[in-house]
Amino acid sequence: MAFVFPKIYPILDASTIPAEGRAAFLQTLGSSLADAGLTLLEYRNKTGSDAELLSDATVLRAALPAGRVKLILDDRADLVRQIGFDGAHVDDGDRTPAEARALLGPEAIVGTFGGSESMVPGVLALPADYFSIGPIAPTTTKETGKLPIGVEGVRRLRAEAGPAPRLSAAGGITLDLAPRLLEAGANLLAVSAAIFRTADPAAEFRRWQRHLA
Repeated sequence: MAFVFPKIYPILDASTIPAEGRAAFLQTLGSSLADAGLTLLEYRNKTGSDAELLSDATVLRAALPAGRVKLILDDRADLVRQIGFDGAHVDDGDRTPAEARALLGPEAIVGTFGGSESMVPGVLALPADYFSIGPIAPTTTKETGKLPIGVEGVRRLRAEAGPAPRLSAAGGITLDLAPRLLEAGANLLAVSAAIFRTADPAAEFRRWQRHLA
């Protein structure tokens, strides 16, 4: 059965993981998110060592069962199979979507950056399952170097892309913005700080699910 992408695509950035008690934190976080019904999560670590990345990924995979949760690794398509993840998100400077697809196979999830002011020329022809668009609003977890596009930017990019491509709105998304972004044409809402910089990420994830049901 084909994977059904959820509306909420949480992105766990390494900046939100404490240095002390890291493994225990990730175990508790992963288990609570699995109990909350999470089915898709991206782990993003742009500054840590390979050892840190591998350690974090091992704990997350154990806490988020492979049959229930798809785990996406940011950037490092070369490590996806080693850590038992389900796909990769690749951007400029990483492997190309075609390279990631060739490495990971047809069943893996591959995502890439789709555009900001407009869709990247030729991007929709790439072998990706979703195309990230944004930033929607100012973001604190990833430096994009691009101006926020807002709800109207999502509407414009949906019109440009047509109805078929899966678009993932990303960057500074709040719960108040979320329904309007879906109405404007986003299929996925990539959310990081709004979930993981709260006291109880699993409870916040549940709140988003209820709000967007």
